[in-house]
Amino acid sequence: QVQLVESGGASVQAGGSLRLSCVASARAFSNYAMGWFRRAPGKEREFVAVISPSGGTYEPDSRFAVSRDNAKNTVYLQMNSLKPEDTAVYYCAAGPVVTPDASQYFSWGQGTQVTVSS
Repeated sequence: QVQLVESGGASVQAGGSLRLSCVASARAFSNYAMGWFRRAPGKEREFVAVISPSGGTYEPDSRFAVSRDNAKNTVYLQMNSLKPEDTAVYYCAAGPVVTPDASQYFSWGQGTQVTVSS
């Protein structure tokens, strides 16, 4: 089981930037795809980004960029030009395949709150 701990959430004004971090406990971190998801109040969980073990990425929203440092067991989510609708709890997750399907991820962090004010 991989333990994941997110950090970096904060309250920012619209147009600002944040970088979230997620540190994994497992030595096998470099073998896992790492996804970022979010859940806004009253809404379903939403896929944000994913990165493969080798660094290939998929981010539907060009304001967001995912990266990883396998030497540090850490994955990052850089978020730019933030909007109030980006307000949510952001979660990282580890899984065996690169996919936006949350059901394919086997470990999840506890989440970090991002609040964007207008």
